[in-house]
Amino acid sequence: MDDNALLDERALSKLRWRCRRGLLENDLFIERFFARHESGITVRQARAMNTLMDLSDNDLLDLLLRRVEPQGALATEEVVELLDVLRASPVH
Repeated sequence: MDDNALLDERALSKLRWRCRRGLLENDLFIERFFARHESGITVRQARAMNTLMDLSDNDLLDLLLRRVEPQGALATEEVVELLDVLRASPVH
């Protein structure tokens, strides 16, 4: 499937379910992302989001709050791009 193809409704629903987190702070970042970008989420972004969802809540929050930057296998172009979108504006 083309990396820039939009997610279909079923894939989007599965991604939203996968993105449920234990920490409210993470949920705020993720929910804001879905509210702003849901209709345009690409296969590439979904793959990056799934990679981030493999992290522990605390590791994910450290990335979202810029306490750390992705390193090693996590430092892919698609993950870095998605983090930029997720971090785009502060959570209120």
